[in-house]
Amino acid sequence: MRFTFGLLVVLALVSLTRAQQRGTQPVPPPLMACGARGDIEVLCGTRQPEDLELTPDGKYLIATQFLSQGRGSSVGGGMALFDLAKKTFSKMDHTSAPDKSWGDPACPGPIGDALVSHGSSLAKRRNGTWALYVVNHGGRQSIEMFELKPASGSWALVWHGCVIGAHDFNDVAILPDGGFVGTYPTGLVSPGTNSAAFGGGLTGYVARWTPGKGESEIAGTRVAYPNGVVVSADGRQMYLNVFAAREVRKYDLSGESAKETGTVKVEFMPDNLTWTKKSQLLVAGVKGARGDCPEGSGRPCIQGFGVAEIDPAQMHVRPIFDSASQDPLISGVSVALEVEDAIYLGAFQGDRLLKIPYQK
Repeated sequence: MRFTFGLLVVLALVSLTRAQQRGTQPVPPPLMACGARGDIEVLCGTRQPEDLELTPDGKYLIATQFLSQGRGSSVGGGMALFDLAKKTFSKMDHTSAPDKSWGDPACPGPIGDALVSHGSSLAKRRNGTWALYVVNHGGRQSIEMFELKPASGSWALVWHGCVIGAHDFNDVAILPDGGFVGTYPTGLVSPGTNSAAFGGGLTGYVARWTPGKGESEIAGTRVAYPNGVVVSADGRQMYLNVFAAREVRKYDLSGESAKETGTVKVEFMPDNLTWTKKSQLLVAGVKGARGDCPEGSGRPCIQGFGVAEIDPAQMHVRPIFDSASQDPLISGVSVALEVEDAIYLGAFQGDRLLKIPYQK
């Protein structure tokens, strides 16, 4: 997800208010050092890995790097590649080969080094090529469309096209026709007023872009800060994180509008969603400035997070991990991704990934 300034202020005020009520202003302890501690491992060397994808060979993680020098900057964080065996990060190479069959023919041209990557989606196109769509905030608000290709035993990106957004996108999910659905968390409010979401206000919606037809709002998807989004393989079911309401919702996209068919609550503010090999959903997110520290414990409050598994058919939730019982590990958790018997966690801030066991 992307925290706008207004939302960060809201979370900061919540933390400060709780501290003042206790008569103190606790200073969070430092995060755990890089490396392994028991069955948990901190993997350092990246920059704000907000979203994660697993390469088709299962050997690398593709991490967005939500690192911006400011709106309109010509230098962004680009994309990072994490070698699962070597436990090393490298900047992902990309070249440009404009292709009018990818994205909007009116796309201004390659994004180059301005890419400030955010949400992402990896899927195989009908011709067998792998497509990676990335939310971008560098230089323009857009969905950038890349082909993922093998390169000297690793992977590289070839830019083919883009779609310019009507607002600031947050996350994207590729549809079978080459189009996508994308979330606009603050598409219904003025910049800086997205804190209204925590009062139940409808701040944004989901848009659908279709090749040859363009973008339109999906009726029935106006919610309080829509965040992460994924779709089923056939594109008929959509799963949406409603960040401010701590909900994950299911929609039927087979009609002109979206029909809500299920909702489940989680114990944190859900950010991104990913699929597991068994077609379950993993969801992760922050609990805000953690104010649940036991009174009199002497323990400073830190930003907590949670991870849960959701059965998409029944919309049942199963808690997987809660940071409340752990020393500070990572700040700003935004995504959980299954890799074999582990879960890798990314974050919208900081220098690290976190690897935890996946109890199935």
